Amino acid sequence: MQSGLSFSAADLAQTRFAVSPMWEVVTSFRLLRDEADPPLHRRWAEQVRPRLARAGLDRGWLADLIPRRGYLADFLNPTPATPFPALGTELDAIRRTGPGQVRTDLGKLAAERDTGPSARLRTLHEAPAEGLEKVVAEIEAYWELALAPYWARIRRLLEADVFHRARQVAEHGSAHVLNELHDSVRWDDGTLRLVRRHCALTRDQTGSGLLLVPSAFAWPCVLTRSVAPEPPQLAYPARGIGNLWEPRPTASTDAVAAVLGRSRALLLTELDTPSSTIRLAEHSGLSAAGVSQHLTALRNAGLVTAHRTGRFVLYARTALADALLAPAVD
Repeated sequence: MQSGLSFSAADLAQTRFAVSPMWEVVTSFRLLRDEADPPLHRRWAEQVRPRLARAGLDRGWLADLIPRRGYLADFLNPTPATPFPALGTELDAIRRTGPGQVRTDLGKLAAERDTGPSARLRTLHEAPAEGLEKVVAEIEAYWELALAPYWARIRRLLEADVFHRARQVAEHGSAHVLNELHDSVRWDDGTLRLVRRHCALTRDQTGSGLLLVPSAFAWPCVLTRSVAPEPPQLAYPARGIGNLWEPRPTASTDAVAAVLGRSRALLLTELDTPSSTIRLAEHSGLSAAGVSQHLTALRNAGLVTAHRTGRFVLYARTALADALLAPAVD
C-alpha cells in the first residue's frame, strides 16, 4: 500500500520538528505490550515490565487505547505547540479534547477489534471529560514508572536527531531530509510517499504543513496522525537508537571524588541505570542509610532525580551529572 502527501511551497514552509513526550508514551507502551523481545530496548524493557505488572498498568486505560497493532487513538497525540513541549502541556491538550473527537477515535478503535469495547472505553464514550481525567492520571503514573527515570537520556537522543536534521535542511534542503527519514518514506516530485503503511496519509485528510517527530520507540516503523485541520504528524525512528541503552563511558572518578567524595562519585557511576536505594546499597557496599543520605545531597545539587514507582523510589542521573562524569575531550 502506498499513500502520498502533496506539498505546496506553503506546506514546506510550515514543516517543522518537535520532540513529543506523548509520542514516547504511546510508542513505548506499545513496544512493552508486544510479546516479542525488543532487541534495541531489551535493557530498558527488562527493568520496566515488572514495574508495569506490579502497578497494574499493563491492563488499564492505556492497554485499551493502545493495541499491539493497528490504529492508535489520535487524541493521545495532540499537536505540539512548541519544539520541546513538557508532558504536562500535552496532557492539558488531551484534557481539552472535544467529545466528538474522543468518540470518533473510539469508533475507529472498535472497528479494528474482534471484541466489543471494554467497560473503561464505554465509560470514556459516555462521559469523555471524566474519562479523560482518568486516562491522564494513568499516563502520569506510567510516565513516572517507565520514562521519567530515563528521560534525560531519551531526550538527548531526540534533541540530537532534531539538531542534526535541522543542519541537513540548512545544507541540503527539506527534500533531502524528508527522503532520509525512513526506508518507507520517499520524496517524489512534491509529494511525500509512504510505502507499506497501514493507514493512508493524504492532504485532504489533514491541515497544512507537516510535523516531524523523532521517536526512541517507534522503530522499526513510522507512525502517522491525521486530524484536520491540524498538520499531519509523522513519528519516525530517531538516529542512534541502537546505542541508547549502552552503558555510557565515564572518566576516572578520582577528580569527581575529590570534589564530591568517593562514595557519592561511586553512586553517580552506579546510576548509569536508574536504581533504588536498596539496589545501590547492594552494588556499592554502602549501608542503605548512607546511600539515602548521599542521594539526598546529590539530589539537592541537581545531580540526581527521584521517581516514585509504587513503594520504591528510583534515582537517576541528570544531564549535569552525565556531563560531570563524561571523559574529557582533548
